[in-house]
Amino acid sequence: MRPENNESAKPLSSEKPKILLATRNRHKTVEIQMMLGEGVIVSDVTGLAHLPEIEETGVTFEENSKLKAEGISRHVSGIVLADDSGLEVDALGKSPGVYSARYAGPGCTDEANTALVLKKMKGFPDEVRSARFRCVLAVAENGVTLAIFDGTIEGMLAHEVRGKGGFGYDPIFMPEGHQQTFGELSSEIKHTMSHRSRALQQFKDWWTIKLAERC
Repeated sequence: MRPENNESAKPLSSEKPKILLATRNRHKTVEIQMMLGEGVIVSDVTGLAHLPEIEETGVTFEENSKLKAEGISRHVSGIVLADDSGLEVDALGKSPGVYSARYAGPGCTDEANTALVLKKMKGFPDEVRSARFRCVLAVAENGVTLAIFDGTIEGMLAHEVRGKGGFGYDPIFMPEGHQQTFGELSSEIKHTMSHRSRALQQFKDWWTIKLAERC
């Protein structure tokens, strides 16, 4: 974890803390709510038409997460959490990387992105199919980034789509130490090791301290 400055978030008004995610991806919102647990209320910007669409113009996960967190936090009160995450395939020069969500083109589906990665990796032996999921979280308030958290999970690409769980590239990624893909593993197992859960654990540790400071 890397604090950006010495400012802390303002006290939250409700007894149960609330976090607004700078995303309209409901899959991601549900996953983060599950990881953070029932002690916090997680919502996103879906349906909040007055909030701007933040263009991801950064060339790194950190730049994009900060753009989203800071951009949305200028229009709302309280903590805003944003993540930028994706798949890095070593044999493809760490692509799709920051373009993971739109690797197959604008408006593409998860299935199209996955199919393109498998097509580019066709014929590559296991020895050169190393990959990782990376997640960078940014926490912001009033347009200022308060902290950055980075989580990764190493693994390798499967040769075909396996499993129907998760979303994105989950059905073709086998985490280190497992023969199943994230699409085949249960959500309980996945959430103990995923790139997002590792970044979120760092956030939870940081936020616990911040909440204690207000008491």
